[in-house]
Amino acid sequence: MISMDLLLILPAFLVTIGILVTVHEFGHFWVARRLGVKVLRFSIGFGKPLWSRVSNRDPDATEYVVAALPLGGYVKMLDEREGEVAPDEVHRAFNRQPVWKRIAIVFAGPAFNFILAAFIYALIYLTGNPAMHPYVTPFGQDTPAVTAGFEPGDRIVAVNRQAVASWEDARMLMLEDYLRSPVLQIEVETREGGRVERRLDLSGVALLKDEGDFLLKSGLEFWAPEFGVSISQVMADSPAFKGGLQVGDRILKVDGQTVTGGAKSFVDYVKRHPDTPIELQVQRGEGVVTLRVTPMARKTDAGGSGYIGAGVGEYVPEHVLSELTFTQYLGPVDAVVRGVEKTWQTSLLTLKLMGRMLMGEVSIKNISGPLTIAKFSGETAAAGLPYYLGFLAIVSVSLGVLNLLPIPMLDGGHLLYYVVELIKGSPVSERVEEMGMKLGMALVAGIMVLALYNDFVRLLN
Repeated sequence: MISMDLLLILPAFLVTIGILVTVHEFGHFWVARRLGVKVLRFSIGFGKPLWSRVSNRDPDATEYVVAALPLGGYVKMLDEREGEVAPDEVHRAFNRQPVWKRIAIVFAGPAFNFILAAFIYALIYLTGNPAMHPYVTPFGQDTPAVTAGFEPGDRIVAVNRQAVASWEDARMLMLEDYLRSPVLQIEVETREGGRVERRLDLSGVALLKDEGDFLLKSGLEFWAPEFGVSISQVMADSPAFKGGLQVGDRILKVDGQTVTGGAKSFVDYVKRHPDTPIELQVQRGEGVVTLRVTPMARKTDAGGSGYIGAGVGEYVPEHVLSELTFTQYLGPVDAVVRGVEKTWQTSLLTLKLMGRMLMGEVSIKNISGPLTIAKFSGETAAAGLPYYLGFLAIVSVSLGVLNLLPIPMLDGGHLLYYVVELIKGSPVSERVEEMGMKLGMALVAGIMVLALYNDFVRLLN
């Protein structure tokens, strides 16, 4: 039986890749046509065509194709290097165009990815961006956050004098400023309403050396005044299983008392009641059921301890969540400005992280491939349209930045050749192009293999 997750992940992934590739290739196509270059084929995907069409109204008879392998696409233009060109169409061949036109056509692909991201961000802010207030709490012993004096319920209002409104803004600014300097000045509003500046020194912390949430490595995590308890796992033939507990159940009351103190409080209560029946009131879906579970006694150094054989997690109850979340709305002009700013900010941050990766300061485990993209496509689609659109914008920025890297075979490699041509007054030699193509293919193949390896490791873990 095919899981519902897979039924959502596959379509979401195909839609994501389809949109990003179409927009990228349309950039090349649209600018080429506007500059008088003849386009022979516009293909979404590689390999065997699944669908093709030639418009009767198109004097150039451009072939539009959807091919079997969806991970990419291409625009094939008239070019004397790739076949014979009729004398009356030589002036429309790509290779005959002045260098500025070739630069414009090649740059248009990544540029359209950035335009798409800016448009999506603007649309999100215009229609309402679901956001969380940046409440934090410190955890651990001697972590930078504990040393800095953070307290549960601190709300971040500024990072290095830059105001923040949401959890997302706070995280982005902290990461951005950490790449400049490991010491951050964080202004917070305490639970009592006062304003305090805390000095978060991350000098001795390699935030990006391994996978995982960089903020957790600083000793900070999201804070909520009250966490509910949910069941994340039920072991076979355990007291929890025999008592009727199911994965996803939310514990509302224990022996008639409302659960407070989160998962730890619930686990401690179970430990204190070995061989004693416990009445649990749980929310299951839209309904509420009452169960009776008898913790099994296990011997410990301190005596008997109750055990029910269930994994427990935490969630933020709806009434608490409504206090922690809000919706950001911006007018049309402000939304467009914010969309452009966020696209620029994300692009620069992506470039900086790539640079730090080359220097060994950021783990290569952070490189993701199609499996990770598919996973997050499905998860964000399930969470709602604003979350999916935000994910789509991030991937679109990443695709634009990646394609501008000066690697032969990518758009950035071609742009590098054209810049050299502008400087020396003539195109690079065919031998240089051939060597560059081989090098580029090796680099791109290596990156893809690494990305797929990371994907499979995450999948297996």
